[in-house]
Amino acid sequence: MLLETYGFAEAPFSITPDPRFVYLSERHREALAHLHYGITQGGGGGFVQLTGEVGTGKTTLCRLLLEQLPETVRVALVLNPLLSPVELLETIAEELRLDIDGARGSLKGLYDRLNAYLIDAYAQGLRVVVIIDEAQNLSMAALEQVRLLTNLETPTQKLLQMVLLGQPELRDLLDRPELRQLAQRITARFHLTPLDADEVDGYVRHRVAVAGATRFPFTRLAVKRLHQHSGGVPRLINVIAERALLAGYARDEHPVGERLVDLAAREVLVRPLKRLPRPSTAVTVAAALVLAIGVFALLPERPLAPPSPELAPGLAEARIAAPLPPPRLDPATLATRLALADPALDLPASELMRLWAVRAAEADTAALRRCAPLLAPGLLCQANLGLDALVAAGRPALVFLEATAIADGARARPVRTRHGAWAVLLGADARRARLWLDEVVVDVDRVDLARHFRGRSLAIWRAPRLLVRVPQPGDSGPDVDWLATRLMTASGGGAVHGPAVLDAGLVAALREVQRRHGLAIDGVPGPATLRALGAERDAGPRLREVLE
Repeated sequence: MLLETYGFAEAPFSITPDPRFVYLSERHREALAHLHYGITQGGGGGFVQLTGEVGTGKTTLCRLLLEQLPETVRVALVLNPLLSPVELLETIAEELRLDIDGARGSLKGLYDRLNAYLIDAYAQGLRVVVIIDEAQNLSMAALEQVRLLTNLETPTQKLLQMVLLGQPELRDLLDRPELRQLAQRITARFHLTPLDADEVDGYVRHRVAVAGATRFPFTRLAVKRLHQHSGGVPRLINVIAERALLAGYARDEHPVGERLVDLAAREVLVRPLKRLPRPSTAVTVAAALVLAIGVFALLPERPLAPPSPELAPGLAEARIAAPLPPPRLDPATLATRLALADPALDLPASELMRLWAVRAAEADTAALRRCAPLLAPGLLCQANLGLDALVAAGRPALVFLEATAIADGARARPVRTRHGAWAVLLGADARRARLWLDEVVVDVDRVDLARHFRGRSLAIWRAPRLLVRVPQPGDSGPDVDWLATRLMTASGGGAVHGPAVLDAGLVAALREVQRRHGLAIDGVPGPATLRALGAERDAGPRLREVLE
């Protein structure tokens, strides 16, 4: 009756990992691409590690992956990791449908059977993969046996690919010194995070649509409450949503509102135990006052320290009350400062890298000076954006300001001209801009900034880490899979299934995106095109508005 009431053909919020109901957020797409590439093309053996909090969709992704693997892949799926080393080998052999009669209970016998099978599979051009779910529950002995399995190899290639799925505890487990040999063999790591508010809305609507509903059963505020109560964890979304629908059916409320979602969350979410009754607010405030009075009564009397004599009257109190704003440079002072500033890029570039939390091992000043499209995996660089484009991007960037003549009306004085200096653009609004200039933060009028800026700039931003290159025609891999998915979304097409290739069709789609956004139409997915496709991550520093 509940299904009929809301127009469902089947239950939309079952917690079983049905691939038909899979909603792939950007992080899930990246994770799936990593797994698919690691199994079918990359690594040549070793380990792929996927972690995530309980209920974020690891097992569901695994089921979807199994549906997409080519026929040349043989998979052993281990769902129960609470096994001894012998039991683990037996389970893997049974999953691969090996005849292990006479070898049961013998590590050597099972190892020899697996080795013979892997060599034969290699000769036939097959890939063999072992996927272990809930891998954080593997014992130390079983983990060591898993590592030994990857020793099965030919002179040129390992014969077995291992995929470990687990909760965040798996990362802590593999960080132990005694497991460093295994950790060094992990060729790809990925961590799933919960859905954000927009993704929760898309997730709920996707499941409702797959279930065949003719109308959406939740109000807009109810979906927001689903995100708040679940924290973006898909499994919790399912549990709360299902209970809320049941409450709506019982109370004949259509659509389901935020009040019923709150009620459902209180019923299904685990609450902490209360060992003692919570004191009332009045009692708490009274106790705090008594304690404060007692503490002040016991403190020894001390004379107040006078303000520092070198500070102007009232300045000490002002400095304690609030930080002083950056100095504001008039046109003449700005021109003089630029003429005297060090023109080298090193210090401003280091400051920009610090703002973006870029480590020296990831990229350095020399790499930023060259501004290659990809400074590091997922770290992109764009050169020579205009001032309006930099402000619209909303990110700190390097700008080169030319040392022009001092403005008319200013008192002339001789200066040592060095043609200008690099500065970090920290903030901007319609009237003013904030700069990190010559190791000092200053404010300038935006008109004065535009007078010294001639379009020479360097901007960096972060994209998904799977973008490790600028794809070229004929390329494939997780980055091309991501690109194909974005292009299909931009054109209103369907989902991308299986590995993609940057062929003539994708190049034509790239050109169309570039045409719509007014970019150079070259069919190359450079930083500007990737930004237009939504590759930029939300994380990272933002330009601040400069307040009066």
